[in-house]
Amino acid sequence: MWAGVLHAGPNSAIAGLTALEVRGLRRWHRDEVTVLLPKSHNLEPLPGVRFVETRRPIMMFATEALPVWRTEPAALLFAGYHPSTRTALGLLAAVVQQRLTSADRLLSELPDLHPLRRSRIFRATLEEIAGGSQSVNELDLVRMCRREGLPLPHRQTPRRDASGRLRYSDAEWRMRDGRVVILEIDGGFHMEVEHWEDDIVRERDLVSTGAIVLRCTGRELRDESPRVAASLRAVGVGRSSA
Repeated sequence: MWAGVLHAGPNSAIAGLTALEVRGLRRWHRDEVTVLLPKSHNLEPLPGVRFVETRRPIMMFATEALPVWRTEPAALLFAGYHPSTRTALGLLAAVVQQRLTSADRLLSELPDLHPLRRSRIFRATLEEIAGGSQSVNELDLVRMCRREGLPLPHRQTPRRDASGRLRYSDAEWRMRDGRVVILEIDGGFHMEVEHWEDDIVRERDLVSTGAIVLRCTGRELRDESPRVAASLRAVGVGRSSA
């Protein structure tokens, strides 16, 4: 990082995912370092460093003298210029979920970055995050329920399993007859063996408490939400939800 900003010269700063990792962002690591610098610089390439030119003010914050962009503009600009809208929304959800900033602070800085690609989508997404959705899968869940006419579930509910361990369910609906339907949403990290086995134990313990546990992947929730909704209706969600 120091090699990058020294090579870029005055008014340059660490930006993008590199800046967010300095701020504490986890599970979004990239080996390449991103350095932002004023427009109209001609630089020789530097291995391992990506130089990005901008006409925007360099919004930095000193971290042990290393010039680093602040969390909010770093996250919003990365999201605005990334080719994948879903990755962009996932990043905004991640910085809020990991408590690096808040949805309100991101919303307040959005006008300062005008014009910014996807700003309308970002505003709508951040308003949903401020209302309680903490991940991109939770955002997809809320959208599915609204689109399919299902009641909104309780999210991240603390629950003791049969062994007494505290678990947090992704989404649950409480039926008027006393039953509980839980939907567990598997993201990409669930494919790792350790997470996969832990999820099996978690599901078994939840089922042993009498809960009805359904599982889906984040991709299903995004691309095949009617099928997920049909499975929920089949066990009573929407007809007998409290």
